[in-house]
Amino acid sequence: MKLSTKQMDDKLAGMRRAPEERQRDPERTKARILQAALEEFAAKGFAGARVSEIATRAGVNKQLISYYFGGKEGLYQALNTRWQAEESAFADPSASLGELAASYVRANADRRDYGRLMLWQGLTDDTAPDPAFVADVRRDLEQLRRRQEAGEFPADLDPGALLVALFAMAAAGISFPRLVRAVWDQDPAAPEVTDHYAQQIEKLVAHLSRPRPSADPPAAGP
Repeated sequence: MKLSTKQMDDKLAGMRRAPEERQRDPERTKARILQAALEEFAAKGFAGARVSEIATRAGVNKQLISYYFGGKEGLYQALNTRWQAEESAFADPSASLGELAASYVRANADRRDYGRLMLWQGLTDDTAPDPAFVADVRRDLEQLRRRQEAGEFPADLDPGALLVALFAMAAAGISFPRLVRAVWDQDPAAPEVTDHYAQQIEKLVAHLSRPRPSADPPAAGP
């Protein structure tokens, strides 16, 4: 079959692509697979997700998923790695605890599929967490202890309990959408709801660092 002039031009253009441009194709394919996996996991959880459905979402052969990621578990781990990379961009360790909590509220709102993935995991998997996750949590806990030693929140608070509470508060817009809608009569995913809630969480956490009034009665005057 004779090719048209345009087809010939397109074929020649493809042959002339720079080697580095051709090498980027696998990266784009892997990114597309990861996004499809995130959507599938968010919709059905890890147990309910199927590699064949992920492949269909990504428009690839499912053997390609095994080739790049080794299967469903590898996809899940790759998504965790990607979240940690994104987390390092928005979670500024030099920010106040209130600012940090607000940044997680906004990050969860912007990345709702990640939040749903974590909720599915929490609801369907009560096995011991993997060592990498434990190590990550321990680092967060140690940072909270240093903030406590610096006086950022009261010494009588358990940093572990505070960490759990902060995680829960940051994910509330995803965890309790009906509650959010009942409180504000707005879409829980609406930017204005997220912004208002993030500001309030920042203020709430900031109150922890304010000096509390002494329980002793004031001294009597002369």
